[in-house]
Amino acid sequence: MRIATYNVEWFNSLFDDAGTLLDDAGWSARYNVTRARQIAALGVVFQALDADAIMIIEAPDQNKNRSTIAALTSFAEQFGLRAREALIGFANETQQEIALLYDPEKLTVHHAPQGKTSGPAGAHNAPRFDGALLIDLDIDATEDLVVFSKPPLEVAVQTAGGFVFHMIGVHLKSKAPHGARSQAEVLSINVANRRKQLAQAIWLRGRIEAHQAEGTPLMVMGDMNDGPGLDEFESLFGRSSVEIIMGDGKGAPLYDPHARQALSRKLGATPTTARFWIRPEKRFLQALLDYIMVTDELRERDAIWRIWHPMDDPECWNNPELRDALVTASDHFPVTIDFDDRS
Repeated sequence: MRIATYNVEWFNSLFDDAGTLLDDAGWSARYNVTRARQIAALGVVFQALDADAIMIIEAPDQNKNRSTIAALTSFAEQFGLRAREALIGFANETQQEIALLYDPEKLTVHHAPQGKTSGPAGAHNAPRFDGALLIDLDIDATEDLVVFSKPPLEVAVQTAGGFVFHMIGVHLKSKAPHGARSQAEVLSINVANRRKQLAQAIWLRGRIEAHQAEGTPLMVMGDMNDGPGLDEFESLFGRSSVEIIMGDGKGAPLYDPHARQALSRKLGATPTTARFWIRPEKRFLQALLDYIMVTDELRERDAIWRIWHPMDDPECWNNPELRDALVTASDHFPVTIDFDDRS
């Protein structure tokens, strides 16, 4: 079985309110890329992945006028994908949903939120992801309320082969310092936002440990927007969100080979899953942001990970159509895991 995670940059802008693809010469939200070019590139990538399920980060919007499921099923139909049915959990207000596109002949899935329903007052430990977490962010003896701008998608899964497990799709985000009027304010806002992101990681880790306590095979996947050695705030806080989510010495660890490789190297090359153009510096920045972390039950099923990086993966590089499509489709590249799904 193959499961993928893929952050599709502004997928929402490729659809009208009816969920129909805007396959035309208008500009997409990607720099200097038309909607038609991005749509065609995404078709090539999704067809090449041929995954049984794809956790889509930045999936099309869900609101009173738009349907994530309608948009994704329309996309799957246009390109003849096996993964042709869609699932969404708690919608958010960012126009970037987390959704699962899956093959109904291979998987039975349903949204399975766990944890205490907290409401706006918040709760401790690991409440349901559409609520609020009570946690002291800055050690001032006052508890703060933390919420997810993009609540993680929790999915209960049973494969056609009889294997039962859970997936959690994640898009952690540390907000930009909007409104800052000085470098001191930029630093202050950045530090506060990073504290919130680490609190979200602690919240997610609490849910992971609850699944582990129940013996549930688990896959945590998506865009963590963080990683070992990624920025200067790691030295301030001592650890990254990724290290917290993976375990960081607490409880049974999750495993992702690319994260482990990055954690083991303070110097030298590490895998990357995203490529951003830094306009002021006129260069690209590459980073490891996308992960598929699993418990031992999944790792021991002959699990094989792959980053579909057009410049680093030989098969992608040697296929010019796929190589160009990966660059055009998004600023992130897909990550896949293949494993034995028999019971």
